[in-house]
Amino acid sequence: MSSLKLNLGCGSQMLPGWCNVDLYGAPDVRWDLEQFPWPWADGSVDEVLLSHTLEHLGQTPALFIGVMKELYRICRHGAAIRIVVPHPRHNFFLLDPTHVRPILPQTLEMFSRKVNLQWQAEGIANTPLALHHGVDFDLTESRSRLDEPFHTMFREGRISAEKLDQMERTMNNIVAQIEMTLTVVKDGP
Repeated sequence: MSSLKLNLGCGSQMLPGWCNVDLYGAPDVRWDLEQFPWPWADGSVDEVLLSHTLEHLGQTPALFIGVMKELYRICRHGAAIRIVVPHPRHNFFLLDPTHVRPILPQTLEMFSRKVNLQWQAEGIANTPLALHHGVDFDLTESRSRLDEPFHTMFREGRISAEKLDQMERTMNNIVAQIEMTLTVVKDGP
């Protein structure tokens, strides 16, 4: 059985061996990712790439949650969802009028059952979206890609990780993009 890999919102970046999906151009499948249900069977997808796509989807909470629910529905247990987004405090995000939703690792953790249960146990008031919507994703990787000159300064030891963390939380144009991986968690295959 061959694996199904979806390159969602591919634009002109067609990947060989993947099902390339976009609303525009000539992808393998033309589809509006804000129209549900998506045209793939439950549990049929092994891997998803959303490279500079997720920030364009879900201007309303209902649409964004719909996207997350569809990702969960179509993916098998253990499927990897690789996400690349511009940092919401970078001009790459701010200057594009089609960017409708900031995405941070903490945004995606709201769709983790384990994290939701931990919040409940600790009395934290974050919305337990995984529990509310019957989805479960583990954030298994998150990496910030620094913009210049900060990448060089960090590499050369001229700025500490602690200082960069503080700057990322308070200043614009420090982190250019965030690369994250979600792993789909389901009870069965």
